[in-house]
Amino acid sequence: MTTRVIIVTGAARGIGLATTRLLLSEGACVVMVDYDAEELGSAAAELDNVLAITCDVSDPQQVESMVAQTEKQYKRIDGLINNAGVADFGPIEQTSFDRWRRVMATNLDGVFLCSQAVIPALKESQGSIVNIASISGLRASTLRTAYGTSKAAVIHLTKQQAAELGEFGIRANCVAPGPVRTKLAMAVHSQDIIDAYHDAIPLNRYGTEQEIAEAIVFLCSSKASFITGQVLAADGGFDSTGVGLPSLRV
Repeated sequence: MTTRVIIVTGAARGIGLATTRLLLSEGACVVMVDYDAEELGSAAAELDNVLAITCDVSDPQQVESMVAQTEKQYKRIDGLINNAGVADFGPIEQTSFDRWRRVMATNLDGVFLCSQAVIPALKESQGSIVNIASISGLRASTLRTAYGTSKAAVIHLTKQQAAELGEFGIRANCVAPGPVRTKLAMAVHSQDIIDAYHDAIPLNRYGTEQEIAEAIVFLCSSKASFITGQVLAADGGFDSTGVGLPSLRV
């Protein structure tokens, strides 16, 4: 068997790093992409069969260089996981255009640029794209004007990719995580917010980075060979339970 080569953006921490580790455990080679060179180097140093590339996914030239380095190293690309994102929350009246553009540049432009850049290689391998959106792209909530809109656009972009690239054997799917128990989330979520999320989620808890990674790796694998254009909400049932949390209306 030919070893699969998967690009994971936002790979230095969190869901991206958990996904990288799971892919490696299944025998893939992983190209770890992140804009934080120090954090990326630290994460990659502990892993085998990885290529670490510092890249701002919102910069077309850097994206082209990243893909060229990948092809030079491995001669193929079998999958792209667009995980890099900016989490920026705030009231709509306080969302300046600069703030709006910063979120869109990474969360939406980055997905578009990276996906477009790997299409020729994915045609050769009949590979797949997995875009990471958010439950905020499926249901509106306060404080998420830029973030939620960017993730809703990623969901639609995924469907566009599936519609246009399917004839080349390329699949495109999307994972929409709900609340995930990351170090960052636990640092900024008050006990009131944590309790409110638990009450609103049918499974009564936050998800884990590993659980989100499992969904991502499944959609990227041959086990999902007849699945494309889909949005998988890995959210403990949060999307099924209604509108946003009163605790976030601050």
